[in-house]
Amino acid sequence: MGPRAAPLLPLLLALLGRSDPGRAEGCDLQPVTVEPPIALSYATSTVPRGCVSSSSLRTGHEVHVLSVEWSKAPSLPLKVSVTPRAGGCTRSVVLILVCSRCSATITSPCPDLLVRTDARLDTGTTAALAVAAGEGPLLAWARDAYGGITSYSELRDPRWIQLRLGEDPGSPPDCIPQERFDATLHLETEVFFHGTKGCSRGDTQSTRAAHIIRLQPEPSFPIMEVNLSLSCPERAVSNQILILQSRANVTWSLSVNNCHIQFLVSGSYKIAPISSLLLPGELLPDSERGLIAKAFEKNYSIIASYSTIPASTRVSLEIQDHEAVRRVPVTPTAPFPTVYSLPHLLLLMLQPWKCTDETMEIVIARSHLEPIKDVVNITLRDISCQAEKNATHFMLRTPLSHCGTSLEGWEHAKNELILNLAEGTVLRSVRVAFQCKIPRELFLRLFPTAAFEAPQTELEVNKEAFVQASMRWEDHPSDLQLKECWLAVPGREPVLLVQGGEARSAGVAVLQGPPSARGRKVWRFRFTYVVPEGGRVPFSATLKCKAGLQNNTIFEKVLEVTVKDGWRLPNNRGLGLAAVLGITFGAFLIGALLTAGLWYIYSHTRPISKLQPVSSTAPASESSSTNHSIGSTQSTPCSTSSMA
Repeated sequence: MGPRAAPLLPLLLALLGRSDPGRAEGCDLQPVTVEPPIALSYATSTVPRGCVSSSSLRTGHEVHVLSVEWSKAPSLPLKVSVTPRAGGCTRSVVLILVCSRCSATITSPCPDLLVRTDARLDTGTTAALAVAAGEGPLLAWARDAYGGITSYSELRDPRWIQLRLGEDPGSPPDCIPQERFDATLHLETEVFFHGTKGCSRGDTQSTRAAHIIRLQPEPSFPIMEVNLSLSCPERAVSNQILILQSRANVTWSLSVNNCHIQFLVSGSYKIAPISSLLLPGELLPDSERGLIAKAFEKNYSIIASYSTIPASTRVSLEIQDHEAVRRVPVTPTAPFPTVYSLPHLLLLMLQPWKCTDETMEIVIARSHLEPIKDVVNITLRDISCQAEKNATHFMLRTPLSHCGTSLEGWEHAKNELILNLAEGTVLRSVRVAFQCKIPRELFLRLFPTAAFEAPQTELEVNKEAFVQASMRWEDHPSDLQLKECWLAVPGREPVLLVQGGEARSAGVAVLQGPPSARGRKVWRFRFTYVVPEGGRVPFSATLKCKAGLQNNTIFEKVLEVTVKDGWRLPNNRGLGLAAVLGITFGAFLIGALLTAGLWYIYSHTRPISKLQPVSSTAPASESSSTNHSIGSTQSTPCSTSSMA
């Protein structure tokens, strides 16, 4: 690596989703013992030492021994719940609880539960316990007193314990304690974590604090979802971030109470009180120095707490009102996110963006923006790309090459949504960066013209239709080929239109597509759908295309279209009686008006000589011809009527 490579290291790490460990210099984590910044606990079934045995099967009762140790005197009573299995309370139960420095509350539906303990109890049947300290003497006393031991569990700093009754005949004959014993079959507990560390840079003037929880991977316990309960003091503070690091396939379900805090999560996560919508996480470093560097990279210069805990499905975190947090200015606003942070939360939950291989589409319902209020308009990074709006939605559709959209790795399109908010006469802007995934799939579109604009799903009989198939392939788009395309009509054999890039049916022509760009491949062809002689026009049809690589990787897409016959009436079920009578009456009325018009023209355009009266003294011999001439020329009502 040459001398110029060093300045590029932070940039390369950022592009790979990793932080530069050099950013963590000057901040050495130290244990936090006085006034801890958080109270952290997690559920587990792994105990520091424990064992099971089948020795109690020879006796008349189960015997469970719990030995509890504390890092410091507990402030709350220990809750112990003893629950039977599906068969109910079938045998007497002896619970031996060694907890000299605590008070305890023990509950169970089993009436024959005998509790022997040195803890202070408020309820339940008890018997005093006085044994020599230590694991060996305790187990020896239990064997002598009750003839056998069902289970033994050593616990440190438990918050609560759930003990499940039942004996396994396949257990070892003797209860011999082992380190980090898996007690899943009979015990679950939530324990406090007391290994929190913290640090801050000596030269920092910032009061922005980070809390980091790192979940250790457990190959034998591959958890998929973690439920984290987060609560904050009544004087909720801002300028804090919670960083949750785990395997990328873990989903975090966050239950937030009275907290105004930012999140940075590996894997996916959801915020339960607001929405069940999964939000995409971020690839986080898997090392202590890398996580500290990530916090510093986000401008959080105080690591208020750093905790590494075993894999767990339930975690509880209470942020305390400690000195590191008290240095952060308290905002006068309510603890719920303000108008300027709420758009980020809402939009990241809604994720109203959708990408295809060539377009970005954004649709936001106005009802979803009600908590923000006063949204004047919405644009992208290029403010000339403004969303259309109506009474119910904001909508925007743009090519991926426009509006300031950047493509990274041909897999994601990145941009910013800018919400312009009205505050009286002042217009404020909130910018929310986002990215949408470009799906690796085949897209199929039908167009009415060779311009390949305004796709539709309507196929017209005896008229050319234009088809475009396209997809993005980030590696070698030239290896991607259009295998075949079919047209299927209900009740008929499918017609092969294109195969191997060549036309395979009459009326089909393969067209030249645009050149491949940014890893996108496009194929185009046109065809004409002709109904066979004597056939009926179907209501629908299906276009089906396949594309793939030379190694037989196949991508398939189906497009359902409606069929329209431009030469027929939209409703070909025939005319009703009312329509026939209406047409008949209309034709009669038009004929009557036309006859009247022609008579009017005839009566006002005859020659004047024809209108002179004929002498009444004409000879009788000429009466027949004279009468004929009158019939032809006289304009009396009678003659007119007879001629008509």
